[in-house]
Amino acid sequence: MTENTNENKNLAEIKDLSVSFMTDAGSIKAVEDVNFTIPRKTVVGVVGESGSGKSVTARSIIKLLPETATTSGAVYLSKRDGTDSLDVLSLSGEQLRQVRGSEAAMVFQEPNSVLNPVYTIGWQIEEGLRAHGLKDKKALRAKAIDILEKVGIPDAETRVDYYPHQFSGGQKQRIVIAMALVLNPGLILADEPTTALDVTVQAEILDLLRLARDEFDASVLIITHNMGVIADIADQVVVMYRGHVVEQGTVEQVFYHPQDDYTKRLLGAVPRIGQKLVVRDREGRPIERKTDWREQPVAVEAKGLTITYPGHLMQPDFKAVDGIDFTIHRSEVLGLVGESGSGKSTTGRAIAGLQKVSGGSLNVLGIEMNGVKERDFKPKRADIGFVFQDPGSSFNPLMTIAENVAEPLIVHRKYGSVAEAKDYVGDLLEMVQLPRAYMNRFPHELSGGQRQRASLARGLALKPSLLIADEPTSALDVSVQAKVLELFKRLQVEIGFACLFITHDLAVVDMLADRIMVMHKGRIVEHGDADQIMQRPEDPYTKKLLASLPVPDPREQQIHRAQLHELLAAEA
Repeated sequence: MTENTNENKNLAEIKDLSVSFMTDAGSIKAVEDVNFTIPRKTVVGVVGESGSGKSVTARSIIKLLPETATTSGAVYLSKRDGTDSLDVLSLSGEQLRQVRGSEAAMVFQEPNSVLNPVYTIGWQIEEGLRAHGLKDKKALRAKAIDILEKVGIPDAETRVDYYPHQFSGGQKQRIVIAMALVLNPGLILADEPTTALDVTVQAEILDLLRLARDEFDASVLIITHNMGVIADIADQVVVMYRGHVVEQGTVEQVFYHPQDDYTKRLLGAVPRIGQKLVVRDREGRPIERKTDWREQPVAVEAKGLTITYPGHLMQPDFKAVDGIDFTIHRSEVLGLVGESGSGKSTTGRAIAGLQKVSGGSLNVLGIEMNGVKERDFKPKRADIGFVFQDPGSSFNPLMTIAENVAEPLIVHRKYGSVAEAKDYVGDLLEMVQLPRAYMNRFPHELSGGQRQRASLARGLALKPSLLIADEPTSALDVSVQAKVLELFKRLQVEIGFACLFITHDLAVVDMLADRIMVMHKGRIVEHGDADQIMQRPEDPYTKKLLASLPVPDPREQQIHRAQLHELLAAEA
C-alpha cells in the first residue's frame, strides 16, 4: 500500500504507464509513458483513434490485461473513503478481486459480450454482490431491483427476472451500467459505451453516466472517439495518439485552444450539421455533378410499401414498414434516418431484393418487387450495389480481399476467375484509395476504415446504377469516417449512381444527402430537402433526433442538452 499525497483531490493517478504485448512478431508497445490523473467526482474523457491505446490504459487501471501484457510504471487508485491508495499493478489476484467492482468497475462497449444469455439479469447483477460477501437472497433481490430502477429500467420488479435477449440494445447498456454501479465504486471506467447506439439512446446513457457522478459521487473515465460525446459529458480531456498522451486539459481548453496538431485534426474531422461536403480536383476546383438529379429519371419508386414479418409461436405479425411512399432519382443521394427498429434497413434490403415486399408497390429499376420472381429480378442484381454496416461480417474471412471484391464479378460472369479479374480489382482498390498490395491480404489484416473502403470497392465493382449504403461509417473513427465520406462523395459525383444512404447520424447524412427521409416505427414522419429537414424540422420526432445529436462544442452542447430535456418533458 502506498500513501497518496493527493488522496483528497485525485481518485486515481497514472504515472509513467507503459504496456507492451508479446506477439509472434515480437514485443509491441501499446502504451508508452502515459501520465494523467482522475480527480474525484469528475468525468475524464479519453479520446483518440482506434489503436491509440485508450482501452489498454483504462483496463490497466483495474489490471484487466491478458497474460501476454507486460506493464511498467504505476497506477494509484485511492479508496472511495479516502483511507489509503493502492498501486493496482502490484496487487495479487485476490487483492484485485476485492478492488474490482467495489472500488472501480468497467462498462464495456458491447453489452452482449458481458451479459450471459442463460441467466436472468437479476442473477447477473446479484453475482457481483455475492462475490463481495452479501448472501441474503431477499437483500440481493432488493438491491438488484433498486439499481435497475435507478438506471431507468421500467417495471424493474418484474423485469429483474427477464433474460438479456428480452431487452433492447440501449436497455442492455443500462443493465451493464447497473452492474457497475451496484457496489457503489468510486470509479466507473466506460469503454465506448455509446458507439453502436442511436443518438436518442446515447443521450440517455450519457445522462446516466452524469448521474453516476452527480448522485453516486463517482468519477467516470469515458473512452470514446466521438468528440460530441466528450463535449457533452467530460470535465477534463486526455487526447491519445499511438500510445502517447499528446494533450490534456479541461474540456474548454482542449476544444477552444487545442495545442497539438493531432487534436486540431481530430476536431476538424468531426461532422457538423450545416457543413456540406465539397470534393475538389487536383487543382482545388470543386467537382460537381454534370446534371441536376431532379431532371433525372426515377430509379426507385415506392407507393404504400408495406413489409411484414410473420409472427412465430402464437405471436402476432410485425409490420416493420407501414405504407411508405418515396422516390430515388438517378444520381441522387437520398438519406434515410431514424432509430434502430424504425424500418430503415428493412427498406434498403427490400430495394436490393433481399427482403420480400408484403403490400403496396416497389418499383426498382423498372421491376415491380411485389410478387417478383427471382429469375426476373436476377439480371437486375448486377445494377444494384450494397455496402454493409459491418464489412468484417460481410466479407468471407477465408478469402483474400481480391477474392472478396472479385466475387460479384465472377457470380455475374463478367470474369471467369480471380486471376482474370486481378487488374480490374487492383483498379477498384486504387479508386477507393487502397494500394494494390492489399489484394493478397485477408480481411482481418485490414483496419476498420480499410475494410470499409474494400466493401465500397466491392459494392461498386459491377458499376451499379443504384447503391444502398447501410450505416457504412457508424463504427469508424471520426478521421477515418471523414476520409470514407469524402471518397463516397467523390465516387458518387464521378459515377452518378442513385444512392439510398441509411444512417442514424444526422450530421453525416447532412453532409452527403440531397433529400432526407425521417423514419419512425415503420412510417415516414418527415421528408424533404436536406436543408429544410436540418434547419426547419416540423415533426416532433425529427426535432428530438436533432436535439439528441451531441454537438462538438461544450458551450453549444449545454444549450442543446437543455433543449432536448425540454422536448422530452413536453413529450411526457
